[in-house]
Amino acid sequence: MADDLLDRFFGKGVPRIGGPPVANPRLTDPVGLQCLFDIPLDLPADKLAVTVREYHPDLEDATVEIYQVPPSGKPHDLEPALMGLVAWGAHVIKVVGFAHPMPANTVKGCVQPAHFDPQYKEIAYRHQTHVMLYYNGYDQNPLEQYVALAAVAGSLTVFGSVFTLNETARTAIPAPVLTPHEEDGGDMLAALRGLPLLLIYCGFVKLEVEGQPGVWMRTYGGHRFGLPDLALHADSHEMARFTFDLFNNALAYLRASGKSFAPGHTMQVGDDMFLRLRARVPDEWYLDSEGEMLVADRVAGSDVSVS
Repeated sequence: MADDLLDRFFGKGVPRIGGPPVANPRLTDPVGLQCLFDIPLDLPADKLAVTVREYHPDLEDATVEIYQVPPSGKPHDLEPALMGLVAWGAHVIKVVGFAHPMPANTVKGCVQPAHFDPQYKEIAYRHQTHVMLYYNGYDQNPLEQYVALAAVAGSLTVFGSVFTLNETARTAIPAPVLTPHEEDGGDMLAALRGLPLLLIYCGFVKLEVEGQPGVWMRTYGGHRFGLPDLALHADSHEMARFTFDLFNNALAYLRASGKSFAPGHTMQVGDDMFLRLRARVPDEWYLDSEGEMLVADRVAGSDVSVS
């Protein structure tokens, strides 16, 4: 049984309707989320299956398989404590659990720039164990991939998960955000689809660069959606809410319309604020991106042809 699960975990086999799930071997760089636990790791497959199926009616036939990895004689940080698959419909999620914390620098890189009360960040820094979730299913829509991951991440709160991270996007949220709430009207998957893109699927980070006044504000992870990352040099931290909403609305518009931005495009974003997009220049190393980066520079209204 364990050998069969591990074969399917590594993409060996042919997926069949009604058959056991097989991870998609064609996804060489899958999207993922990371879950931090404040207690020792304990994920019984039968109990996790109940929790996942109760998360949303669309998951009522979900399957959960967990393999407890026997400890080696020389344990190390890369050695998992468990591996498994959570699957329903076209979705297959790889679960890899570790009986120790995530690397501190990785956690800090996601938690420190996140936008919630600092006292809760200390809980993340003190976590004991962690689980890595990777999308290895067959839905090609990146939003649906992240929604499936978020549903499993939300289910893990029952077992001690306290924070959900997106290492690619350099962001984090308290895990209960991904659990069902009364205001969701019983449709938590719809709520996950409606989350602001920059909340957990992409990230929004503020940077203070030595020798430069003001604050750089930028996104991470847009390439996962075929979108550019965006950056703006703001006068102060007080522009964070405005810039978050500006970037989130701009990326949502691009996703919904299928249109694109390019260097030279201009826009009006307020009664007296005009922006022109440009490419990142080489010495702006702090704006490096895994995909395209577009920098929004403020310009005078007389220089703008609104597009």
